[in-house]
Amino acid sequence: MGDREYAKLDHENHLLLDQPLLRLPFELLRKNFRSAHFEVERDGSFVKNTLKDTATSAMNGKASPDDVLKSLDSMLARMKGVKRKLSTFADEEARLYRHEQARVRHLAELYDMHSTEDVKYEVWSRTRLDRLLVDYLLRSGYGTSARMLAEERGIGDLVDVDTFETMGRISQCLRNGSVTEALAWCTAGDIKKELRKMDSNLEFELRYQQYIELVRPYTKTKLAEAIKHAQKYLHPYRASHPKEVRQACGLLAVPPQRAASYPDYRALYSPSRWEMLAELFTTTHNTLLDLPSIPLLHMALSSGLSALKTPACHSSHPASLAAAPSHATSLSLASSVCPICSTELNELARAVPYAHHTQSHVEHDLLLLPNDRAYGKARLEEYSRKAGLQEGQVKDLRTGQVYPVELLKKVFIT
Repeated sequence: MGDREYAKLDHENHLLLDQPLLRLPFELLRKNFRSAHFEVERDGSFVKNTLKDTATSAMNGKASPDDVLKSLDSMLARMKGVKRKLSTFADEEARLYRHEQARVRHLAELYDMHSTEDVKYEVWSRTRLDRLLVDYLLRSGYGTSARMLAEERGIGDLVDVDTFETMGRISQCLRNGSVTEALAWCTAGDIKKELRKMDSNLEFELRYQQYIELVRPYTKTKLAEAIKHAQKYLHPYRASHPKEVRQACGLLAVPPQRAASYPDYRALYSPSRWEMLAELFTTTHNTLLDLPSIPLLHMALSSGLSALKTPACHSSHPASLAAAPSHATSLSLASSVCPICSTELNELARAVPYAHHTQSHVEHDLLLLPNDRAYGKARLEEYSRKAGLQEGQVKDLRTGQVYPVELLKKVFIT
């Protein structure tokens, strides 16, 4: 009865981990709609204003028939461009709807299963594990491997390879010292509005880095370009980022060769700013699309580890092994300790809460042997009787050591 109860599926808890599976296509659909709406509004306003001006000029006799025809041709060309863009948005919308439908079907399959012992559940769980692995590979920068795994397993509609590849490509460009791609992403009409609502400082930091790179050569031409850049892109932020704007002004008087004497300016010239920008972009991108900040695989592992973790798991684990485990050490630990104490999962488990069990599975009559091993009193007595020991002696179930009963201590669980 207990095993059957344990094997019963809790569908709601299973689906907690899969919320991003449905949320991301929905967010991408919203983004796609906003982009299409932005294009229609912009080009629609242009055509309306042009048509109004052309009609007014024609009625007043200020425009010749040729001018009117040229104006009409430009409006037609503009609307044909809108039609092409809307066709692209429609194709993207159809693709996202296909993904959403495939994911709903995938999650609906779970409700046809009522036990973890069901054969169909094993297949479903394997598919979910493949999804988690693809997500982990994408977040770790292994886009090619992630795409190959998704194609091999036939789960292309259940993962978001293109979205993460775009994010990874822009992040890598930032690490390589280029802000062009990130600026193109965050200054797009619909995204720019969303970032403004989020009160994000990504665009400011990117413009700031452009300014630093203009100052870095410290030539007259580049300094003049830096001043123009600051007037156009940094000066509007003087109210929201007063400290950074003041430092930008001061940077003009501090060439890279003298920055070592000024910690604040040395930090501005530091290559580590590129890593900071890449991480800021990733965080902003995930927030905009409502994505978790950590891989879903880590979330799944953390939920399982929290059911096993005790205060002893980290206190007794050697820091040196956790820092640089060898392959042999990993194998030996994996076979002799719990998952929390293993070198592979110890660091991941450090941040998860301790397990909270409403029902104890520990024996109620524990006795502590001199070698610091604890066993139930009934088990010790039965083992001693089977081993033919004299009365008043017990035997360690694992090591075989024999101890007198008076050396045993009662253990109380707290």
